[in-house]
Amino acid sequence: MVADIKTDSTKLPEQRNDRVRQHTSASVNQKIDEEMMARVSDYARRSQDDVTQRILELEKEWDTERVLEANASVLAFLGLTLGITVSANWFWLTGFVLLFLFQHAVQGWCPPLPVIRRLGVRTPHEIDQEKYALKVLRGDFSDVIKSSVPEQEPRAQSVLQAARA
Repeated sequence: MVADIKTDSTKLPEQRNDRVRQHTSASVNQKIDEEMMARVSDYARRSQDDVTQRILELEKEWDTERVLEANASVLAFLGLTLGITVSANWFWLTGFVLLFLFQHAVQGWCPPLPVIRRLGVRTPHEIDQEKYALKVLRGDFSDVIKSSVPEQEPRAQSVLQAARA
């Protein structure tokens, strides 16, 4: 079971510093992590071409930041347009959107974020984790592992070091 990152000191430093994950419920984080593990396990049995194709798909995947920015832009523009053409009260929409965007920049959380996360939208770091796991499977870091890891070191630790390189 994946514990809440706020209270789990065993998480990697990159996960502890992922503000979106910190503000996402443990059950949503767990679901996202389990889906990623299932995909990586599936691709571990596939060809290198399939793995490469998945990495290319990950390069195009929209993350939480991009989704929030796009939604904020659309809503702010809508509020501005309706404020000019219909009623000045619509400017409030633009104001709230800008406040939410600022709140996200400062705290890593804003009101639309729980909905976006429940829809399965991942953080940039989560997407990168899958991408680098697939690159390890594909053998991209095999030279790094062979040249810099002592024989007694566990394979999992060496793979993690290679992904961080």
